[in-house]
Amino acid sequence: MAEEEETGRPTWSRQIEFTLAGIGCAVGLGNIWRFPYLCYRSGGGAFLVPYLLMLVVLGIPLLHMELTLGQYLRRGPVLALTKACPLLKGVGMATVAISFIMCTYYNIIITWALYYMFSSFRSELLWENCNNTWNTANCTDRVTNSSTSSTASQQFFNYKVLERTSGVEETGTLRWELFLLLLLSWILVYLCIFKGVKSTGKVVYFTALFPYVILLALLINNVQLPGAIDGIRFFIIPEWDKLLNVEVWINAAAQIFNSIGIGFGSLMAMASYNSYNNNILKDTLAISITNSVTSIFAGFVIFSAFGYMSHLQNVPVSEIAVDGPGLVFVVYPQAFATMPVAPLWAFLFFFMLLCLGLDSQFAMVEVMVTSLLDSYSKPILKYLKHKEFLVLVVCGSAFLLGIPNVMQVGIYVFQLMDHYTAIVSIMFLAFFEVVAVCWLYGVKRLCSNILEMTGKRPSIFFRVCWWVICPALITVILVFSVIQFKPARYEDYVYPPWAQGVGWLIALASIIWIPLAAVHTLWVLPGSFTERLKKSITPFSLDEDSENPYYKQKGAIMEVIPNIAVIGSIVPLSDKPPILD
Repeated sequence: MAEEEETGRPTWSRQIEFTLAGIGCAVGLGNIWRFPYLCYRSGGGAFLVPYLLMLVVLGIPLLHMELTLGQYLRRGPVLALTKACPLLKGVGMATVAISFIMCTYYNIIITWALYYMFSSFRSELLWENCNNTWNTANCTDRVTNSSTSSTASQQFFNYKVLERTSGVEETGTLRWELFLLLLLSWILVYLCIFKGVKSTGKVVYFTALFPYVILLALLINNVQLPGAIDGIRFFIIPEWDKLLNVEVWINAAAQIFNSIGIGFGSLMAMASYNSYNNNILKDTLAISITNSVTSIFAGFVIFSAFGYMSHLQNVPVSEIAVDGPGLVFVVYPQAFATMPVAPLWAFLFFFMLLCLGLDSQFAMVEVMVTSLLDSYSKPILKYLKHKEFLVLVVCGSAFLLGIPNVMQVGIYVFQLMDHYTAIVSIMFLAFFEVVAVCWLYGVKRLCSNILEMTGKRPSIFFRVCWWVICPALITVILVFSVIQFKPARYEDYVYPPWAQGVGWLIALASIIWIPLAAVHTLWVLPGSFTERLKKSITPFSLDEDSENPYYKQKGAIMEVIPNIAVIGSIVPLSDKPPILD
């Protein structure tokens, strides 16, 4: 059980639980497919240079900032940002929305992993050859770049797993196998988190650590394959001319940013359950460095397989065609097909994906559960009686909303939601969070908070990063994302305008809370517009005025604005919701 300090705020039973939960939250499927994919597309080793630089000047300082704010204010993102910058309290509200939207479609990746994992219980993998009922005449059992043929692995994914239609206009029928596996994946999530720390605390030790065992086993196997050294050489030796491409630097910054989870509020919320005098810098370095080391470690595993495939195909590593999801569910399974003891390696790999996916899914589901409990605990517990039933309702709702992803049109729905949620929405959330904390809350105040908690002021490096470098980089990334924005597409299929419109509505479902909350803050504050605006960007201004309508409207604000208590793999909740200020 979690311990409680004098404030009544539950804290981690052991500090290692927070560190491990933070690592489990930060390390996910993106480390396995998005990092190798961006690295491959950006010239291999050339990507590592800006990636490591962005880790130092962007990832570590911003993570340190989030953990500091959460630990000092002892609140999740919503109430923490309400205190730090009332005008931008909507950023915290948006994190609740984006987490729930993402958890509805993110579980489809776990569903696919389960499908492949169960399909590996055979002496011969189903994607090894073209002698199957779903294969077409242009199928080939070797890796190819030909535009007129497709591999057995590609056809297995498209025609057997997905049975995909020609586009989003054609919905097709429900894929009952995937439907049942989606149900199974949600049952797994529920069983892992419904008891809070009692159940999740035990699970996370396995789900956070076991993937490293499998990655190591895969690496030992892969480096012994012919051609593996060529793939590793491509991964670690930079093509220096690629560094002149601005997109490589932007991709590196965006990968650090998305991988650690800056802007999602998850780690800030978990830090709110730290001991007040906890060493924040130690946790910052442990989480951020472990996250990047995992990405690089996964890079060696993936690129050694690329080298093996280039050897089979007799083409340079740089000419193997890969894309994001296809890297995991098409390219890598094709490499398994020719390995010794192929079913074993396939099972281990997809079981690893399951562990990584569950770890991230815990975080996204728990943010919805705890925010509902903190905001509406009395009416919820009046009707549902127990927290376990609330978890069931949330999981059930997300399951129902995820059903379109397991129809034959599912891959197009998945790609549309992921593009407008994970790419568009999160960039805006992070930008406003950095503005709120680094500039409006202030670097000086942030440094004072750290001094009060740990007895040491942050170094000049962190102060410069918070004041100048981080806001500048985030602004550049946001501007570049807007200028270079490309509508959602899947392979060669371009979504029609109405589908793009639906995508923007999905993005607005989270972004809209930022302006709405800003208008609300200005509405409830007393005084002229200028006085309201000044108060709205003054930290703790809502706390200072006891006559403020913000607090006088009983049941209004505190019911509307949920406190995200904990997002993460371990949720140290007591039997009662945390006490709100």
